Amino acid sequence: MTDSAAWRILVVDDDPAYAEGLARALRRRGHAVDCAADGESALRLAASQAPDAAILDLRLAETSGLRLISPLLAARPALRILLLTGYASIATAVEAVKLGAVHYLPKPAEVQDILAALGRADGDPACPPAEAPMSVERLEWEHIQQVLAEHEGNISATARALKMHRRTLQRKLAKRPARE
Repeated sequence: MTDSAAWRILVVDDDPAYAEGLARALRRRGHAVDCAADGESALRLAASQAPDAAILDLRLAETSGLRLISPLLAARPALRILLLTGYASIATAVEAVKLGAVHYLPKPAEVQDILAALGRADGDPACPPAEAPMSVERLEWEHIQQVLAEHEGNISATARALKMHRRTLQRKLAKRPARE
């Protein structure tokens, strides 16, 4: 896929306003777009519409976008998957790439950045390191995300591992990550 080619893109996001806004912007750039609000609909559309790329939200109502990567790739091995999330963390970025996503972007992301990420075939060795270390709040968020990934998204097991009350963990997870 090149930047000049028109792609068929599957957008999977449980926020209908966000999904439709992104779909509209992609259509204006000449791409065919299908939207799904859940994993089951996404898999059905991937099988019937043969998309070239998929943009997955990390946090879907009934599942994680991470859990959709493998079944989508099983249905469409050449599918280019981008995980797009308002809850970005190093742990979920690493897992997304390990599972087969070609890129991972935090929301909000510009449409040209989304298309560029989908079109890139290789990593960028010139990617600069951060200017400053992460804040304590961001480090806590990253650690929670790593332990959550190690426990396959199980909140109770993660809370036990962190020696934290389950409700406290749920409150922390409901918040947006600290900005850098």
